[in-house]
Amino acid sequence: MTSSDETRRDTHGVARDTRQAPTRAAVLVPHRTRDRSPVGASARTPEARLDEAVGLAAAIDLNVVVATLVPLAEIRPATFLGKGKVEELAAIVEAEGVDLAYVDAALSPVQQRNLERAWKTKVIDRTALILEIFGRRARTREGTLQVELAHLNYQKSRLVRSWTHLERQRGGFGFLGGPGETQIETDRRLIGERITAIERELEQVTRTRSLHRKSRERVPFPVVALVGYTNAGKSTLFNRLTRAEVFAENLLFATLDPTLRALALPHGTRIILSDTVGFISELPTTLVAAFRATLEEVIEADLILHVRDVAHLDTAAQAADVAKVLGELGIDADDHARILEVWNKVDLLDEGARAQTEAEVERRPDDQRPALVSALSGDGVDALLDQVEARITAGRITRTLALAPEDGEGLAWLYRHADVIARTGDENTGRILVTVRVPSERLEEIDRRYRVEGFHHK
Repeated sequence: MTSSDETRRDTHGVARDTRQAPTRAAVLVPHRTRDRSPVGASARTPEARLDEAVGLAAAIDLNVVVATLVPLAEIRPATFLGKGKVEELAAIVEAEGVDLAYVDAALSPVQQRNLERAWKTKVIDRTALILEIFGRRARTREGTLQVELAHLNYQKSRLVRSWTHLERQRGGFGFLGGPGETQIETDRRLIGERITAIERELEQVTRTRSLHRKSRERVPFPVVALVGYTNAGKSTLFNRLTRAEVFAENLLFATLDPTLRALALPHGTRIILSDTVGFISELPTTLVAAFRATLEEVIEADLILHVRDVAHLDTAAQAADVAKVLGELGIDADDHARILEVWNKVDLLDEGARAQTEAEVERRPDDQRPALVSALSGDGVDALLDQVEARITAGRITRTLALAPEDGEGLAWLYRHADVIARTGDENTGRILVTVRVPSERLEEIDRRYRVEGFHHK
């Protein structure tokens, strides 16, 4: 039975289903014929890139009726692909009734237009598809604005004088355009004005986020950020660690808007855990720029957990893509003191592959040793939390403080500003003994406020 929104009654009163059929799509992945590598991603196998492209199409519910690798000897300025291949694909597009052709590469406006003419169907490139996915995934006002900003910058680059409807002149009448202004100039101006308006709104978002960050600095919980290739299992791990219910599904870009939760580690250290948008190869630079405010949680994080899908055939290439995006954010991916790799989905490895992976982990130096986990089953999560706490507390100092029984305010201050490891009573003096762990920069303040019964480095 269909809902009222999905049915309409015709003139005879008969209910008819009005739901549209899914868009029939062709997924085309160009690859170099000499080394069989996909265009722009030489570290990947063409087959793996094709699988990812189909996954991207599925993320916006396209009905993929054609999925194929397209040999490419050299890039043609007019159509990107060779003339013979364009004609061959035109026949396939027509035979399969394709409504949308997705080319997994960056097309110029001219190439896109010429392919649309040749294939008589809509053509989009990698940037356009990722923008569409992001547009559907955004839930918060900030996420929506960031996607719109990236989309407008992309759309602005598509405004060329090749479309006849953009070449007509408009008369100057109020806000509709100045004397003799062409449609393309009006469109470009309107897009520019909207971009300026969004940038102002996002500046306010950035200021608000900065204020929130400063308030957290007054209650100095370390920030631990999850990063990783899309679909590596970040949100599933986030839910496992925090018992939250962030949307997590076997879907590319299932999570877009950032989520933060407080988390207590096994020995009392409290942190803020941040889940962020997944990365992907050849992530459009417009999106990296637009989401910079969101990704500031990563930039400012005390510790970054790089979550990898260790069961994926291209896990090394995915890790390289994540490192590239981190580099664009000014983060050194080789900073092992700040970045801890989390090799997720070990439950998907067979016995031999798992043994080989565990041996590889053991060969790594201690400061570069990844954590092996299954976010789905919980395997290895406790050990991961211990590693996180060891990283966060490295260089911190443990103090045992003596408080008067009536000093409730002092006790509350410690719980707000330090990691309270233990709390006991002294039977002889009646004082409350509180063992805390604090950063070295807070020692002077701690010593000034409280009587110190003992301390040791840890």
